[in-house]
Parts: sequence; C-alpha cells; structure tokens
Amino acid sequence: MTMTAPMLQAVVLAAGKGTRMKSDLPKVLHEMAGKSLLEHVLDTVREAGISRSFVVVGHQADHVRRASAADDLTFVTQEPQLGTGHAVQVCVDRIQTEGFTVVLAGDVPLLKAATVRRLVEETIASGVSASVLTCVVDDAGAYGRIVKDAGGNLVGIVEARDATPEQLAIGEYNTGVFCYRTSEMIAALAELDTDNEQGEYYLTDTVAHLVAAGKPVQAVCINDPDEVVGINTVDELAAAEEIWRRRI
Repeated sequence: MTMTAPMLQAVVLAAGKGTRMKSDLPKVLHEMAGKSLLEHVLDTVREAGISRSFVVVGHQADHVRRASAADDLTFVTQEPQLGTGHAVQVCVDRIQTEGFTVVLAGDVPLLKAATVRRLVEETIASGVSASVLTCVVDDAGAYGRIVKDAGGNLVGIVEARDATPEQLAIGEYNTGVFCYRTSEMIAALAELDTDNEQGEYYLTDTVAHLVAAGKPVQAVCINDPDEVVGINTVDELAAAEEIWRRRI
C-alpha cells in the first residue's frame, strides 16, 4: 500500500510597504533578474512541490494581485496590518486544516526549493509540531534569536528589539521561514497577544506557545545566510541580484 502525500500549502507574506526601498512600488514587486521578488518566492514554493499558496496582501493590494495572479494562488487582504502573526491569522478561515503549512516572506528571492523541501521533509519525519529554518552567523543583527534550553531544545524566538544582552549574543537566528503541522499552527495563532515593544502579533511567538503546550518544535539550520536574506533596500536588491547571477 502506498502512503498518500500529506496536504501541503504555503502562506506568503506580501503585505508590507517597503518604506526603505524609497519607491511607491510595493516592495515585493521590485524586480531581481527580470522577475519580481514575489514571483521568485512563488516559483520556489512551486518547485518545492507545494501546489496551493495564500498570498497575504495589504499595501497596494490590487497592484500586487494583478501583477501576480495565478490559478494556484489565493489572495487574502490584511487590513490593518498588525504584525506577522496577524498576517497568518487572516488566512485561517481559508486554509486547509490538515497537513502542513509553510510560512515565508515574499522578499526572500534567493531561497532555494531544495531548502524548503528539506524543511518540510524534516518536519514530517521528526513528528514535531513546527520547524523553524535557522542560520548561524557571528552577529545576527536585527534578526530574532533562537533560544534553546540546556538540552539544546528550541524553546522560543526572541525578537532583537525585545532581547536581553545575553540573547543578543546568540548567533543562531530566525530566517522567517517556518513549517507547521497546520492544526497546531492554528491553535498557536489563537494564543498570540501584543505584549511586545511593537504592539504587534508576532508569528515567532507561536513557537513559545507550542512549547508551553508540550508540543515539540525544532530548528532546521542552514549554513548560507545569503540564501535567506530579505530585501529591504535598493542596495540589498542589487547585492541579491549579484548573488543570483553568480549562482547561475
């Protein structure tokens, strides 16, 4: 008897304005190597074997919809925009509750399909409720830090602006790419609050809620920070395009 493949879907966060790009164009529609950042991400998701994606739109939502429309996409509007956790919450009524959900940003054009596949496969194989794609560098800057207990188990993610000096010294950081058992994700999203410096619903807080409920969460680490860089400025866009050209 052959096993049926689990239900896979993706939630792609594409609602941000991208103020630091100094342009009226929505950040995810800026182009790298002839395609928008969002199209690069959607192509990666498709190549990874995920056939249904929910794209969360907000800033210039109609423009993003028109530019990216495809049969395998469902666009969900986040208005107002109350953080990354809220961005996924607005999809809950639309997504399939079984199987697994990958959540990622629409501005990581260098992410490889093989990495997404590995994240999904390791989540399924290990039986955890969620996996966080992480990377280790000397100084993780503004990225959220991966907090583990003495046994090396992931217990939470602390945003840099909320972190203690000891936590800021941690080199392993959250890349913003997650794979959840969908039912567990929905339960954790319902527990989110805005008790943080930004007053937003952080998607990263789902990890602590899962751990508190006794649900195992793991870090899946990659060693190439270039692959998971998010694009926030014109200079970063140019640097990403250079990496892309070197890669091909």
